[in-house]
Amino acid sequence: MARFTRSQCQPCPDRPRCTSSSGARNVGFPPRELRDLQRRVRAEQQTPEWKARYEVRFGVEGTINEFAHGHGMRRCRGRPKAHLQHVLTAIAVNIERLSNRSATEATSSPRPPTAFQAFLDQQGIPRSKSCRTLGT
Repeated sequence: MARFTRSQCQPCPDRPRCTSSSGARNVGFPPRELRDLQRRVRAEQQTPEWKARYEVRFGVEGTINEFAHGHGMRRCRGRPKAHLQHVLTAIAVNIERLSNRSATEATSSPRPPTAFQAFLDQQGIPRSKSCRTLGT
């Protein structure tokens, strides 16, 4: 950690780019291993493969943000009613999204099977279409 006193920071010509504080400046330096890890991860984040994987998370976080800020999901109507509120809000959002789709818009391709579903298929084990049909 490097610490600079106020008298050292005030006359510096790069001070506005360094800090907006009127006091002193403290600068921390991570350990070499952490710095190398940060560099490697930041370089990986620029690859098309990483960006494609991140798109999924980006969509999920956008949906969560929409629920929290656009539909008041941070304010539930009591604990017993919270689940009902979440389910009904999700249904409403899905209806809204479907109604905004154009009729000529192509339907999305089905999701690829999960690793577990692929395993079941390879073993010839039938799998149900829904978890609700299990045990029936």
